[in-house]
Amino acid sequence: MKLAIAGSAGRMGRLVVKHAINEGLNVVQAFDIVEVGRDAGELAGIGSIGVKIEKDIEKLDADVLIDFTNPEACLKNAKVASRKGVKLVIGTTGFNREQRIELEEVCKRVPSVISPNFSLGVNAFFKIVEFAASLLYEYDVEIFEIHHKHKKDSPSGTAIRTAEIVKKILAERGRNLELKFCREGKRGNEIGVFGIRGGDVVGEHFVMFFGEGERIEIIHRATSRDCFARGAIIAAKWIAKVEKPGIYTMLDVMGLT
Repeated sequence: MKLAIAGSAGRMGRLVVKHAINEGLNVVQAFDIVEVGRDAGELAGIGSIGVKIEKDIEKLDADVLIDFTNPEACLKNAKVASRKGVKLVIGTTGFNREQRIELEEVCKRVPSVISPNFSLGVNAFFKIVEFAASLLYEYDVEIFEIHHKHKKDSPSGTAIRTAEIVKKILAERGRNLELKFCREGKRGNEIGVFGIRGGDVVGEHFVMFFGEGERIEIIHRATSRDCFARGAIIAAKWIAKVEKPGIYTMLDVMGLT
């Protein structure tokens, strides 16, 4: 597998480069709009790997592209990749509704893994939340997350995905609730989703089911971004073997669907 990494100069991109090399993968290209010309390995703190950071995604020539950029850049990268038949692993978040629809249309053309969070633990968390919601469908549900102060999107993609899972399960049980991002005033017929920003928190997600006289809490805490990078590498290895075009998730990668 020839692997390319977009956003390779960013916080997550550097970790993906590091873990890809440590896993013995063949990193052939690195893309970003900053640190152009720098060796991607040196920037990742692992020494020279002979791959210079490039700016022009049109030069993409790989089997799989891992993308941790921003919504605008990711859409552009995905379009180039799908046109060239390059498989995709997308960890970029923060898409608005229109961007998300466009991204999904593009990614259907090649085998693609899209996930708001590549941590194996978080994806197990998704399944646990799904199971809990199927049992506690009459309970009130609130979701909140904490991230570092530099995170651009709020609530996080992981929190939104968690809320969508709960909403779907409750709808199947006859409770059609709206997703309410933040709240002012009286609580309505809704699932509250809240984002908290501060310091250097890697990522924490909380789901609370409130019953009469009791509360169930499901929590995932990431103490290092390495779990996200490792998951992206696992997804890249998996999607490299998939021939059928379409969108897959980390639950597919982990065999949990």
